[in-house]
Amino acid sequence: MTEQFRLMAVHAHPDDESSKGAASMAKYVAQGVDVLVATCTGGERGSILNPRLQGDPRFEADIHEVRRREMDAAREILGVKQAWLGFVDSGLPEGDPQPPLPAGCFALEPVEHAAEPLVRLIRKFRPHVITTYDENGGYPHPDHIMTHKITMAAFEAAGDPEAYPESGEPWQPLKVYYNHGISTARIRALHAYLVEHGHESPFGEWVAGWDSEGRKEREFTTRVQCADWFELRDRALLAHATQVDPDGPWFRVPLDVQREVWPTEDYELARSLVETQLPEDDLFAGITG
Repeated sequence: MTEQFRLMAVHAHPDDESSKGAASMAKYVAQGVDVLVATCTGGERGSILNPRLQGDPRFEADIHEVRRREMDAAREILGVKQAWLGFVDSGLPEGDPQPPLPAGCFALEPVEHAAEPLVRLIRKFRPHVITTYDENGGYPHPDHIMTHKITMAAFEAAGDPEAYPESGEPWQPLKVYYNHGISTARIRALHAYLVEHGHESPFGEWVAGWDSEGRKEREFTTRVQCADWFELRDRALLAHATQVDPDGPWFRVPLDVQREVWPTEDYELARSLVETQLPEDDLFAGITG
């Protein structure tokens, strides 16, 4: 390479970067790629999901600062850079009918306004490749869907000198991918392997639910071999201690099984301004330094 490659991963909340694409980011860091995580919100409305920490006033009183510290720890483990876009967590509305989203939250921002900090960050960092979520957010959290919207808007605007003219010199990223780190195909494969080999699977109810609703899998275009970084991925995820149950399903499948059954993290090429041949095994395929 004559120029160092740069990768930006745009995520909704602190912890998303460690559960979706963390191993491939760590691999790219090890290869000398400059990797930046852009975190849209502070995760202020995230529930404490670790039963060991629930009810502890040390965590509940100032969850915003707790999650910042967790993000710092995960960033250090993965070896990536990280920047906050400064939006307020929308929370995950529950109920039928669902309650309205809270005023001032990320998901209620106008897209053209919310895309500006990301455009500014793209122009400053100058990534060749960006990863984000698909139009469904990977799962239908309002912040994940909004993350998709502003990332796609920023991808188009960042290289346009007439768009956001006061937000830095134009820079055009070359590719944008949808991150499918937690895919139904991966979960199904792990579930089938565990059942076939006489082990208890933590994913039985998930698979049954997907079968009953007829869920269709997204098409992967790019599979990054990154099994050697699965342990690092898990360490980063566990650093988000309030958000992760260390006894939960993510940690019940032995790493050697994961490496054998599904040794990749998977992506869907959404936009490319360079020629590339599908399927790919590298997010930078077709880009010359």
